Formats: sequence, structure tokens, C-alpha cells
Amino acid sequence: MTMILAGDIGGTKTLLRLADKDSNGFKVLHEQRFLSANHVDFLELVKEFLATATINLGELPSLSAACFGIAGPVRDRGSKLTAQLTNLGWTLDSDRLAEALNLDRHKVSLINDFVAVGYGVLELQPHDLYTLQDGQVKERSPIGVIGAGTGLGEAYLGWNGDRYEVYATEGGHTDFAPRNELEIELLQYLQKRHDRVSVERVVSGLGIVAIYQFLRDRQAAPESAEIAEKVRRWESGDIEAEAAAAIANAALDNYEINSETNVDHLATQTMQMFVEAYAAEVGNLALKLIPNGGLYIAGGIAPKILPLLQDGNFLQILKNKGRVSPILENIPIHIVLNPEVGLIGAMLHAANFI
Repeated sequence: MTMILAGDIGGTKTLLRLADKDSNGFKVLHEQRFLSANHVDFLELVKEFLATATINLGELPSLSAACFGIAGPVRDRGSKLTAQLTNLGWTLDSDRLAEALNLDRHKVSLINDFVAVGYGVLELQPHDLYTLQDGQVKERSPIGVIGAGTGLGEAYLGWNGDRYEVYATEGGHTDFAPRNELEIELLQYLQKRHDRVSVERVVSGLGIVAIYQFLRDRQAAPESAEIAEKVRRWESGDIEAEAAAAIANAALDNYEINSETNVDHLATQTMQMFVEAYAAEVGNLALKLIPNGGLYIAGGIAPKILPLLQDGNFLQILKNKGRVSPILENIPIHIVLNPEVGLIGAMLHAANFI
């Protein structure tokens, strides 16, 4: 058996998968989802996963390779790889993981989570995608990947003469660029809370809450009691309050019922600002890459708020880049619906080390 352990490690959740690879592809043997913050470190989580896998499978086959996509920068220290999650205090060390997994250290790979997503999008099927713009694919052209979740990830793929290579970026930590007076006010509001305001402070799950707080404190609209309580709990450090999800769900309810009664205007305005800022940043990445091979919007948020991205406003703002707007007209633009795209990419990358 050729056993691969793959992981998609984020600040909110971690997905782990054990799979057997053969000539027909991968056969998943065991898979688990974890809340990342419930664990002291990643090594403890891996040990729990393997213990459960052993119980379910009867015995644990020897591993052949492992790859973990991590929501944070990965550093090559020469003899080993290290990584620290941007939105969680975990530090990962390839040597420690190799020892725990009884693997040669060259068989354990740590890659940025959006590098994993980049490899994963190459294997997606039409049903895994919602196409915002058909465009026209130009073979061997750059491919862009961006996605908001707990944070904001960005990566790109380039043709190396034989196949696509995926390259990590920390584009989510570039400066937030407001486009209008309201966004300028938001920037000034956030500058009072942070030394520096990156685009991730706005375009992420954390950003949804930040926009809500801004509009709330600006008294843009009344708060609903339910969301006010969730935001209060979140502000007090209760990460399980899921304030961003509550805000997004309230806005979706408003959108779907299309009524002025029982409408949470504060949540609706929050998500409108979020969607517009998200669209602008996707467009920024498109201008930097000219990804005629395709632009993929991944991350956990986009599929959950899909109706808010389908009405044309998102695409219009994405392409509203003044005199260079026509450059974006023929770029294929897709929303990734498959939540396991990063896990798929980590599995594929691990297979390279067998």
C-alpha cells in the first residue's frame, strides 16, 4: 500500500485525510475535521487523528509520505521546513512531524495552504465550480487563486515548461486600499485599532466582524439582539460565537426573502461592504497576474455567500479598473465550491515524494 497523509490546516478548522494511492488515483481510508483552537498544537491533533484511524481501520498501515497545507508562511531552514499559522499560535516543524510519523524527513512537506489550493484547482471538475465569467482560457498562461476564510490567501500558478508550479504569496497582507469615502472611514476606524491595516483586516471572516463593528459604532442601523450577543461574545474572546457566520447568514436571509419586514439592515450593509471590498481585491490580483489560465476564488466564505456574489455587482466591481478594465474581460473567473480543494492539493503534492 502507498499511504499518504494530507492536511489542510487553518486558523478555524483542520482537515486530515489518510488515503491509499494506486494507479487509479486515491482511495480515502479515513478523514476527520477538527476545530483547530481546541488543540494545544498540531502534533497533538495528528496523534489523535492517527489513534482514531487505527481504531477504525483495525491497524494503521505505514505511511509513504505526508503533506500539510498551512494557513501561514512556510520557511525553508535548509535542513527542515517550519511554519507558523498566522491566526493561531501553532508552529510546525517538518523534522518533528517526520519523527512522529516514522517517516524520512524528506517525505514530509509543509506548504502554504493556498499553494495546496493551487495544486487542487488543477484537479477540479465542472461541478466543483460556479463560473462567474466564462472568458477564454489561454493554455500555459498564469492562473490566479484567492480566497477569504479566517484570513485571506493568495497564490499563483506559472508554467515551468513541463507543468504548472504553484507559488505562495502573502498578498492578503498588502495594504487595504479604500475606494470611496465610506471605505476611507473604515480604514481610519481600523487604524485606531491596529498599527497597520492590511486587506485581510477587511476581506476575511475577521473582516466581516470588523466591518460590522464599524457600521455599528457609526450607528448606520440598529443591531438585532441575536447578532449583538454573538458579536459581544466574540469580542470577549469566545471564538465559538461564530459572529461572522451569523452576520453573513442574516444578510443572506434578507436577500432571499426580498422583503423590507424583519430585515437586519446592519448585517445587510456589512455584507455589502464586504462583498465590494472582496471584489475589488480579486480584481487587483487579476491586474497583477493577468491570469488568462483562469482566476479561482476559493476559501470558505465564497460558497457560503454565493447568492450575494451572483447578482452581477461582484463581477462589475471586480472588473471596474478604469482605463485598464478591458484587460479583465476575457479572463475565466470561477468560484470554487469544493471545500476540500486544499486537501486534494496536499494529497497530490505528497504523491510527488513517493
